[in-house]
Amino acid sequence: MWAALDQFLHYIEHQRLYSAHTIISYRNDLSQFVDFLEARHEAQSINPLKVKTEDIRSFLGFMLKSGLGKRSIARKLSAVKSWFRYMLRNDIIPVNPAGVVSAPRLDRPLPTVLSEAQTFQLMSLPPDDSFQGLRDRAILELFYGCGIRLSELLNLQIADLDFSRELIRVLGKRQKERLIPFGKYARIALENYLKIRDEEIPHLEDPSIVFVDSKGKPLYPVKVQKMVHRYMQELSEQAHLSPHVLRHSFATHLLDRGADLMVVKELLGHESLSTTQIYTHVSMDRLKKVYRQAHPRAERKSFPKTEEPES
Repeated sequence: MWAALDQFLHYIEHQRLYSAHTIISYRNDLSQFVDFLEARHEAQSINPLKVKTEDIRSFLGFMLKSGLGKRSIARKLSAVKSWFRYMLRNDIIPVNPAGVVSAPRLDRPLPTVLSEAQTFQLMSLPPDDSFQGLRDRAILELFYGCGIRLSELLNLQIADLDFSRELIRVLGKRQKERLIPFGKYARIALENYLKIRDEEIPHLEDPSIVFVDSKGKPLYPVKVQKMVHRYMQELSEQAHLSPHVLRHSFATHLLDRGADLMVVKELLGHESLSTTQIYTHVSMDRLKKVYRQAHPRAERKSFPKTEEPES
């Protein structure tokens, strides 16, 4: 099992191009699974051919008894399923014992979203008379104006900005590239930031990187997370105020104003439409408004008059 695990981890790192963080998670989850199998069978090593569906279900039961949350259990089972699918494709095993094992049902929480008014107010919070303020404003405008992830923003390069067409190119998960339009406010914020960056920071560690600190070094994730959280705290008392809240707000506000779900899916870079559909639950205001305007039996302030037939 350990040799098969090393082979699988090499595959997801060098062929599937998973991130270092994801690979560490896979290694930890699958190592725990192999340790469980060795303890269950009282053996120092386990052959993948000997693993049965009952072993995997017992692993789920063990995690439930240990008090692990459903989401963590589902993640570990997903890793196990991916590994066994890989072993099946590569003829390491003849059948997949994990194929019929179901994860515990999850209660999917709705994403945290700012209102449109809160979002507009947020964009005005960074000062417009300093390098840091103009940089922060450009970052907030891009998060909300394009719905990009934190990693995508930090990896953004000057060559990815097309001001003439108002498009940015981002490299998302699985190294998937996509083009995203940006609006007037994001364009102005970017232009103002890049102008002051070139004037006040002549020595850049990497001139190709868009967002840097006051010493010319590329920004790192925690610094951006703390910055976004600091501004959001002035407007909202909700928990989990992170850059992803602006990505959630981007998608929700588009749907609220009538955008097609498939278009939002492409803008966000989601592989599955089901991932995007969670935002439809947040957009009930728009659905209720359409219903009240269109359905003849919906409650309305006034009803259209009907003409009496001529006698």
